Amino acid sequence: MSTFKDRLASLWPGERQAKIAADIDMTMAGFSRIWHEGGLPKADTLKKIKLLKGCSLDWLLTGEGDPFPEGAQQQTAVADTLGNPVDADDFVYVPRYDIEAAAGHGRLAEHERPLFTMAFRRDWIHQMVSNRPSGLSVISVKGDSMEGVLNDGDTILISEVDGVSRDGLYVLRINDNLLVKRLQLMPGNMINVISANEAYPSFEINLNQTEDHVQIIGKVVWFGRYL
Repeated sequence: MSTFKDRLASLWPGERQAKIAADIDMTMAGFSRIWHEGGLPKADTLKKIKLLKGCSLDWLLTGEGDPFPEGAQQQTAVADTLGNPVDADDFVYVPRYDIEAAAGHGRLAEHERPLFTMAFRRDWIHQMVSNRPSGLSVISVKGDSMEGVLNDGDTILISEVDGVSRDGLYVLRINDNLLVKRLQLMPGNMINVISANEAYPSFEINLNQTEDHVQIIGKVVWFGRYL
């Protein structure tokens, strides 16, 4: 593979010129100068090829050395919905559990394994949510006791906490049930457990006397909803 064209073609085996040009954001006129006239693309285009395919820039430009450093195999392109290359390291992958935090009657939640992970931008997680991504999880809401704030079927992102440091929406375990409620700090290490739906009365928990049947699981820091 003595020419840049040969090396480029090897990264897109069997693909049409139009497809390669589209993947690296080049016009057909500019791409033609590379393909037919032996030209080289600009630095930004070279970086995009490297990001899409995981190849060595030195090899791409000169043909010297290993195309994929340290024996790495050719990467599958990762792109957003606009076709722009995406660096997977820019994201945090949070486990999504098949657990429903009841905004009503509760559901047993023991020995659960994640169904899959959900991707959130790493910079957003660090700035807006938590500097401990390992303490995050995603579950869904079941029931109508928080209707108007969190609805049945909503997806919630939970940040693991050691206790209630301020008022807010929390997931807590009472016996074997997970609940999502608004918790209000009260004097004497008491918390007021409040539902948004007035059909569900509020109640108090004395954190000094809970023993093992009450546990604060995490704070709700984000939610998603189907419309």
